[in-house]
Amino acid sequence: MPRTDALTDAPPIGAGPRAWVLATAGLCLAALLIPLPASVALPIALIALAVAALSWRRPLHAALRLLLALSMLAVVFAVMGFNFGRDTGCAMLASMLAIKPAETRSLRDARSLVGFGLFAPFAAFLLDQGPLTMVLGLLSALAALVTLQRLADAEAGLAAGALPLRRQLLAVGRLVALGLPMMLAAFWLFPRFPTPLWGVPERALAKPGLSDSMEPGGWIDLMADDNPALRVQFFGAEPRPEQMYWRGPVLWEFDGRVWSQSRWLRELPPETVTHGAPAWDYQVEIEATDRREVVALELPHAAPAGTRPTYDHTLLSQRPLTSLTRWRMQSAPVLRHEPQLPAALRQYALQLPAGYNPRTLALAAQWRRQAGSDDARIVERALAWIRAEFGYTLDTPLPGRHSVDQFLFEQKNGYCEHFSSSFVVLMRAAGIPARVVTGYTGGYRNPFGDYWIVRNMDAHAWAEVWLPQRGWVRVDPTAAVAPERIYDTLEDRLSGAGGGLGAVRQLGDFGDWLRRGWNDLVLGFDASRQERLLSGLGMGRLGGERQGLLFALAAALALGWMAWWLARGERERDPLLRAWHRLGKRYARLGLERAPHEPALAWARRVARTRPQVANGLVPLSERFAAARYAGDVQDRAALIRDLRRHRP
Repeated sequence: MPRTDALTDAPPIGAGPRAWVLATAGLCLAALLIPLPASVALPIALIALAVAALSWRRPLHAALRLLLALSMLAVVFAVMGFNFGRDTGCAMLASMLAIKPAETRSLRDARSLVGFGLFAPFAAFLLDQGPLTMVLGLLSALAALVTLQRLADAEAGLAAGALPLRRQLLAVGRLVALGLPMMLAAFWLFPRFPTPLWGVPERALAKPGLSDSMEPGGWIDLMADDNPALRVQFFGAEPRPEQMYWRGPVLWEFDGRVWSQSRWLRELPPETVTHGAPAWDYQVEIEATDRREVVALELPHAAPAGTRPTYDHTLLSQRPLTSLTRWRMQSAPVLRHEPQLPAALRQYALQLPAGYNPRTLALAAQWRRQAGSDDARIVERALAWIRAEFGYTLDTPLPGRHSVDQFLFEQKNGYCEHFSSSFVVLMRAAGIPARVVTGYTGGYRNPFGDYWIVRNMDAHAWAEVWLPQRGWVRVDPTAAVAPERIYDTLEDRLSGAGGGLGAVRQLGDFGDWLRRGWNDLVLGFDASRQERLLSGLGMGRLGGERQGLLFALAAALALGWMAWWLARGERERDPLLRAWHRLGKRYARLGLERAPHEPALAWARRVARTRPQVANGLVPLSERFAAARYAGDVQDRAALIRDLRRHRP
C-alpha cells in the first residue's frame, strides 16, 4: 500500500510530479501576468517564485500563508485602488494562483492546483485577445493535460518514466484532435450576433489612449507608448502624411489648468460641413480603449453604422470599445466648417476662467487693438511669434497657477499639449472663438502589409479657430516651430536607446503584420464576416433558424467523429492489436471470420484445417502474435506488425 498523507488521506506528491505541477501553474500564471500592468505583475511573479521554492519540501505554515495573502491584497489595491474592474479581478486571481502552491502536499492538492490554474489563461482573454495570449493559453491547456496524466500514473504507482513523454504528448494530441472538429464548427458556424448579449466590467486602470480631458503632464505616458493605436487601410487615393489628422475628442471647457469636453454639446446636431476633393476611402482598425470615441480622418462625410456624431464631429460608438473594432469611412478636405456660428456657441468658445494668466490677457488685448477686426491677422501674428522664439521639447517642468503665462513668456519650450492650450487661450483672450482638438497625426506605412500604423506616441493636440466666412479652421501651432528649434522628440529618444533601431523596427513591423492578420482572421470574425463566409460557400443569405440548423448538423457530425473515435476502445491504441484486427477483417471477407469467443490460435488452426490453401502462414503468424500479446515476447514486435500488415489470405 502506498503511504498516504495524514492530513489529506491522499497519496503524497513526489518530486517529479511536483515539478510538473509547478511548471504548469507557472505557465498558466504567465499567460495572465503578461496583460496586467507591470507594477502588479512583477510583485506577483516574484511572490510565486518564492512560494514555489519555500514550499518545495513541505507546505508553508498557515500563518505565513495568511501573511502572503494579505500582502498580495495590499499590492493589488495599492496599484488598482479600491475600484473593481476586469484588471482588478484578474490581478486577484493571479495573486491566489501565486500562493496556491504553498498548501500543495498531496496528489489531490496537485490536481486542484492544475484545475485552478486553468482559470488564469481563460481570464487573460478578458484583458487581451492577441495571438500571444492564445498561444500561452493553448500551451497551458496542453501542459495541464500532460500533468494530469502524469499525476494519474503516479497515483497508480507507475514509475515516472513508465510512459515516455513522447507517448504522453501523442495521447494529449489525440484528445485535442478529438475536440477540434467541434471547436471549428462552433467558431465558424455558430450564429453570431451583431451586438453582444452582455457586457464585461470596465477596467480599474485606464488603457493608454485619448481621454476626454487634457491637463499638464497628462500626455507624457501616452506619448512614450509606441504600441499601435490604430491601423488604416486606404482603398484608392491616400492623403499625404502631413494631411493625416486623426480627429478625436474636442475640448471646449478650460478651468485654468484642465481642458475637458462639453457634455451638453453632445446632444446637438453636428455642425454643417462643406467638403472638397479628393475623397479618401479607408478602413480604420482601432485597438481597444474602453472608451466610446472613434477616431477618424477629419472630417468624415458621414458617421459609420454603430456611431453617432456630436456637435463638434466627435464620433461616439454605441458601446465602449472593449475589443478591437473596424470602421469603414470616407473623408475629404474641408472647404467650410460651420460658417455661421450661433451667438450662444460663440460666447461659449470665448469663455476663460477669471483670475488666470493676466499677461496673456493683456497681450491679446494689445493685439486686438492693433489688428482691429482682422482675426486672421492675429492668428498669423501668433504663429510668427512661435516660429521666431519657441522650441519643441519633452523635457518640461509642471506649470504653476498661470500656466499659459509661464509657457508664453518664460518657458517658451514644450510639446503639443502646451502649444495648443496656450494658443487657444491667447485666441479666446483676443476675441476669436477657439477650441482644442485632440487625436493623432501622421503615421507610417508598414511595408509588410501596405497599411498605415498610427501609434499612441503619435497622439497630438491642435487648435481650431473660427474665422468669418470660413468657419472653423484647423491651426497647428506645434507645427509652426522652426526645425532648428526642435530639441528633444520621442523619435530622438528611441534612436538613442541603442543601435540597430532599423532592424528592431523591421521586426516590429513584421510582428504587427502578423497581429493584423490575427485580428482579421479571428478577432474580426463577426456576424457580417460570417455571412460573407457562408455566401462564399454558395449558401446565400441564411436566416437565424437555418444557420442554427447548419450548426446543429456540423455539431452532429463532430459528435459522430468523437463517438467513432471513442468506440474503438482503449485496446485499439495498440498498433499490434490494430494490425491483427485488420488481418481478421481480410479473412472475414472470405467468410472465415473469427467468432467472438474464439482465441486467436484456435481460430488460425481452424482456418488452416478447413481452408489450407487460403491460410498459408496464418498459424505461425498467430503464434507470434499470441506470444507478443499475452506472453510479453516483444523482441520482434516491429517485424511482427509489419508481417501482419503484409499478410493476405
